[in-house]
This record gives sequence, structure tokens and C-alpha cells, in this order.
Amino acid sequence: MSIKKDVFGKTQDGGKAHLYTLKNKAGMTAVFSDYGATIVKLLVPDAKGKLEDIVLGYDNLEQYMKNSPGFGSFIGRHANRIGNASFAINGKTYELEKNDGNNNLHSGSKSFNKFIYDAEYYEDVDSSTIEFSRLSPDMEQGFPGNLDVTVTYTLTDDNELVIEYLAVSDKDTVVNFTNHSYFNLSGHASGSALNHKVWINANQFTPTDDNLIPTGEIADVEGTPMDFRTAKTIGRDIDADYKPLKQGNGYDHNYVLNHETTDVELVAELIDETSGRKMEVFTDTPGMQFYTGNFISGEAGKDGVTYNSRDGVCFETQFYPNACNTPNFPSSIIKAEQEYEYVTIYKFTTI
Repeated sequence: MSIKKDVFGKTQDGGKAHLYTLKNKAGMTAVFSDYGATIVKLLVPDAKGKLEDIVLGYDNLEQYMKNSPGFGSFIGRHANRIGNASFAINGKTYELEKNDGNNNLHSGSKSFNKFIYDAEYYEDVDSSTIEFSRLSPDMEQGFPGNLDVTVTYTLTDDNELVIEYLAVSDKDTVVNFTNHSYFNLSGHASGSALNHKVWINANQFTPTDDNLIPTGEIADVEGTPMDFRTAKTIGRDIDADYKPLKQGNGYDHNYVLNHETTDVELVAELIDETSGRKMEVFTDTPGMQFYTGNFISGEAGKDGVTYNSRDGVCFETQFYPNACNTPNFPSSIIKAEQEYEYVTIYKFTTI
């Protein structure tokens, strides 16, 4: 295992950003930045051993400082949408930025992907780890509580990227972290991902209104285009005449994961028969937003590539959207001094 640190650039306020490159014995390489605790590159071998960068992203810091699609982003304090950009805790209402119509998306225009983190890194016999941390002060983004935040990325010799989220607040607050990487297992520059096959271990999903806020209903996927319990290509049903798909312009939906235990479990797979790459998703979060990059349009990315709609797909492990305002959903509200601790693993193999 090896870890290398390089300068990435300076932010507008003079902060220094760096790149950290982790490489395992199989050649898999992961590149992260302390700007946003961002995943910048993931080079993964195909069935013939050829390495390819399989996440969408940018070449320079300036682009990551904008990054409206959220490429590679660590999202917090609250990933996904909060209805009416407000929530109440202990009888007090907190108002957030309305950056998605009347709603709050990914905590506002300055999510956790727009801050510089303290970084520590270390190597083990069969893995290497980088840990990003910072203190999110009370009322940052409109959320109560001083929140100690840590996101840890570990690259193992088994071609696993292990993401561990940890947070503790000194006040009752809302926490819902995720990673917003867009995957294309044929390579980030290969265009549409609609020929990839997806399997999701979920019998149900959470339907939304036209503004993509969950209605509170938990609906069965049985007999609908939302059903991925048997692997199928993303493109097979994505343009079906089905209300949830029309609302999201494709898949942009939270799945209610079939957890047998409270441990980390296999919840989804992404398969690319062209390259032979396969990605397995493991997590202990209750939900996962499956998003097919429907709103990417002419985005200038790495290596001079222009990304467009559905060129990459996200598997955002999380609490359900608007859970803080929906009593029948697993709650995204944590008590003061209660640990928020969840794990997601992206494991890469070949078919």
C-alpha cells in the first residue's frame, strides 16, 4: 500500500487544498482531496486488468469549488431534500436555505463539499486510510449544534473502498451524510451508463410529490419500473410512462433497503458487461438514493470530456429524504452527544 500527497491549489479565501493518492497491491488507485473530503478519481481494473478511472469529476480545484452536480462529494449536514427548507426540534423551528424550489437540497449552496478538512493518513499491511475531519459550528447552514465530523476512506487490497461516517453534536440536531460519486464502470469518459445492469435489494421505495419530497407513503416496487430485485439494465425502464420516473426525469428515488440485521450488508450491485467490472454496495443505512444523473447537461469534466445526462449513476446510502419531517420514517434526528456512525463499502470485482 502507498499514500502520496500533492498540492491541488488554493481556494478563494487562501486555503490550501491537497490531493491524496492511495494505491493498493492490485493497482487500484483512489485519489481524494481535503477540499470537500472529495473522491476525485477511482482507477479500477477491468476483466483484463486494465485500469480506468470510473468516477465522473474534474481536473482542477476551481471546478470542484463550483461542482453543481456534486461529483465525488461528501454531503452534509443533511444529504437529499428537506421539505419547505425547515424542520423542528424540541418545539423550535429551524429555517434553511431554499436552493431547490421551496425546498432545501444537500443542506444548501455550501454543503460539506465546500470546506477544507484536516487530514490524517496512515498505512496498514493490507489497507491504507485517509481521515478527514472538521468542526461544523452551531447554526452552520441553519442546523443547531457544534458537530464534530469525520469521514474516513480506506482502500483495501481486496479492491474495497470503505467509507466510515462519524459525527457527534452538543445539541439535538439533524444528520444525514452520504457520498455523491457518479459511477460509470466503462470509464468516466465512455458516455451513457444506461447499458449497465443494476440490482437493488429493496422491496419498497418512497414515492414523492412533484417537487421530489416524499409523501410519507412506502410503496412496493412489485410490478413497477422501480423493481431492481432482479438485475436489469438501467435503460430498460427508465423512460417508462410511470409517474415517479416522469417526476424525476429518470431514477432519482430513495429505496427502502431490505436489511436482515443492523450490520453492514450487501444492498446493491452495478455491473458493466462491456468492461467486465462489477461494483457491490454494502451499507448499514436504512435507505439509498439511486440517481441516474438525469440533470447533468454539457458539464466540462476530466480529460476534456463533456458529461451529459445519464453518463454516471449514484448510489447514495442515507436516511430517507425529509426524514426529519416524516414521523413514520427512520429518524435523521440525533440527540446531543449521541454518535452518528454509519459505514458504506464500494467493492470492485470482475464478472
